[in-house]
Amino acid sequence: MLDGQLKRRIDPLLTEAGRRLAGAGVTANGITYAAFALGLAAAAAIAAGHTWWGLALLLLSRLGDGLDGAVARQVGSTDFGGLIDIVLDFAFYGIIPLAFILLDPVANGMAGGLLLLSFYVNGASFLAYAIIAEKRGEMTDQRGAKAIYFTTGLAEATETYLAFAVFCLWPAGFAITATIFAVICFYTAVSRLVLARRIFGTERSDS
Repeated sequence: MLDGQLKRRIDPLLTEAGRRLAGAGVTANGITYAAFALGLAAAAAIAAGHTWWGLALLLLSRLGDGLDGAVARQVGSTDFGGLIDIVLDFAFYGIIPLAFILLDPVANGMAGGLLLLSFYVNGASFLAYAIIAEKRGEMTDQRGAKAIYFTTGLAEATETYLAFAVFCLWPAGFAITATIFAVICFYTAVSRLVLARRIFGTERSDS
């Protein structure tokens, strides 16, 4: 929901940074891998109880996630680059809740598991919608140039990063905030299915 507003504000900065990085020979895939490595470091810090360090590394990781696309737009994107970006994004989304489960399995296990389930369902609805939209030749630029079709929703990347930040700032409240965000993710998945039923449901597939 907030991705569009944030994108309008930071895109000029990312574009300029992407131009400079591309000019220095930095590759988009290299930034993607580095951003994921920072995400793993953030998860390790969180699991060890250093949630403030985890937050700092998390924010650096997500900065990298914005820069890889900016660099790709300068030099030309590849299908593999788009694929690895999506895969590692989803891996990042899973590793942070897992870190909080490892931090306190008794207090965080149930809520963390529910959150991971909601991510799984929401991610499946997102990717399945993208596949069908691609099959039908549909296009969208609501979130800029992307490797796959992006549908908007209540829980998008910005909301997820904000939730992760709250987890780090208030680790004792993880169970509460994770449960609330899981409900938001489930709602986003259901709303996407409703949209798919309205747009895709009136035509029979040829396959």
